[in-house]
Amino acid sequence: MFSKRTSINIQMLTIEDDGLHLIVDSEVNGKPCRLLIDTGASRTVFDQNRIFIFIKEGELEQHDKLSTGLGTDSMPTSSTSLSNFNIGELKIENFHAILLDLSHVNASYEKMGYSQIDGVLGSDVLNEYNAIIDYKKRKITLSKKKKK
Repeated sequence: MFSKRTSINIQMLTIEDDGLHLIVDSEVNGKPCRLLIDTGASRTVFDQNRIFIFIKEGELEQHDKLSTGLGTDSMPTSSTSLSNFNIGELKIENFHAILLDLSHVNASYEKMGYSQIDGVLGSDVLNEYNAIIDYKKRKITLSKKKKK
């Protein structure tokens, strides 16, 4: 049960000798899910190809709107509702997930010998749950915001 705060181990992937990508393991609909932590991403998104690990094919909603980011300004989007999205002890029910094509990210990861990601944990969730990233301890801490 998520009381007030949960700390989750993160993996640090070395990128091009001097860069880092942070990965957190989560769970979607009872299945393991691997997310890239991206404080510069405005929204949490999931890969439109890998999402079917977690949902049935008929559970998508298509959008006419194009998304920007991830190196492009013309990426088609769709969305779905994730019944259960868990990060550590934090449980988010009926999370409205945006779906994008992350195949270029996963192709790069495979070339570097890393496992594919299922999505990107963005600032919407990081801000909502007061994320604190501790690089030394390799942990991300999430907590509920105090009601005003």
